Amino acid sequence: MGRMFNVNGVCIPGLHYMVDLKDRLDAIKAMVDAGHYFAINKARQYGKTTILRSLAGYLQDAYIVISLDFQRMSSADFASESAFVNGLARGILKKVKRMERVSEQVKTELSELAENTNTAARMADIFDCFNDWCEQSEQPIVLLIDEVDTAADSQVFLDFLAQLRADYLDRMELSTFQSVILASVYDIRNMRHKIRGGKEHKQNSPWNISAKFPINMSFSAEEIAGMLDQYETDHATGMDVREVSDLIYAYTSGYPYLVSAICKYIDEEITRTAGLPHSSAAWTKAGVLAAVKHFLSEKNTLFESLIGKLNDYPQMREMIYLLLFQGQTIAYNADDQAMDMLLMFGFVRVEQETIQLANRIFETRLYNYFLTLPEVQSGEMYRKLLRRGSNQKSGAHGSDH
Repeated sequence: MGRMFNVNGVCIPGLHYMVDLKDRLDAIKAMVDAGHYFAINKARQYGKTTILRSLAGYLQDAYIVISLDFQRMSSADFASESAFVNGLARGILKKVKRMERVSEQVKTELSELAENTNTAARMADIFDCFNDWCEQSEQPIVLLIDEVDTAADSQVFLDFLAQLRADYLDRMELSTFQSVILASVYDIRNMRHKIRGGKEHKQNSPWNISAKFPINMSFSAEEIAGMLDQYETDHATGMDVREVSDLIYAYTSGYPYLVSAICKYIDEEITRTAGLPHSSAAWTKAGVLAAVKHFLSEKNTLFESLIGKLNDYPQMREMIYLLLFQGQTIAYNADDQAMDMLLMFGFVRVEQETIQLANRIFETRLYNYFLTLPEVQSGEMYRKLLRRGSNQKSGAHGSDH
């Protein structure tokens, strides 16, 4: 069976058509080499798991890499400190028990923590194990944790982060991980706000040691062309690779899921349409536009997630309304919570210090969604925003006197 375009889970070289990740992996490895702790916060279906899985293999010669997925831990594992320690030790033990580079002493310590469910295991116990392990290991140890959102309502996870932070700050006197990388949609600030809620807890994040992650996860037109070159080598459609890749980029702005979904639909659906003489007829402007039209009408988990977020957070919905219907230029403000969340969930991007809808597909899909809302049809949302703006101006005026 030949390679295919993948939109479900991690992409695997040899099985799936993929963009070349080497430049990204080189850049992330440089951060690991420098000893940075950081988070990869990107929207749903943005390639986080694929980059983490690829990174684990990329680093394995220079480091001992422990790659965890918090989706494999149950809600019971986050119910208490001891349950979390048991579950975390169990997950790490599964990863290392066949690693010759990990000593039997460490494996025994992890096994005792994993099985010690009758007495209250403490966070300090597993960090003592980590410190001993890092001290005796011949190679530095890197910890990767995917799907951190699973712990989004867990105080014990914040305690875990606080201990990582403490060890990081003491790393000149204490042996600890070379690097820790967390992958999630929510960043730690939003998780902390969700758990604690109070304004008094918005500072002193347990993850304020995190280095900025500057690597662009979107696909460029050139990277899309590279992926299509792989396909063309296998299928010889005769497509104009550059034209098709530029058009896909124009509609998706490189959002990984949308890029792969369009290619998959062309490959598996449009090329099989009755009456097409050859697959080259599908890999054209007409084929891309047909795929775009399909995604503007179909139900899928990405769009359902986006609409769900707008229903959960009215402030985000109002800001999207302003972008779509009022044509307002909205300056980017890093301290605006609604704007921060729109960026986090992938609705918008920052361009020339203003926020823009993330891509043309999202723009059209969201426009169609808003047209179905009774408050938009009646003009009530517009009047509500006008009243809010008037009240804000009155309040500001009153404060001057």
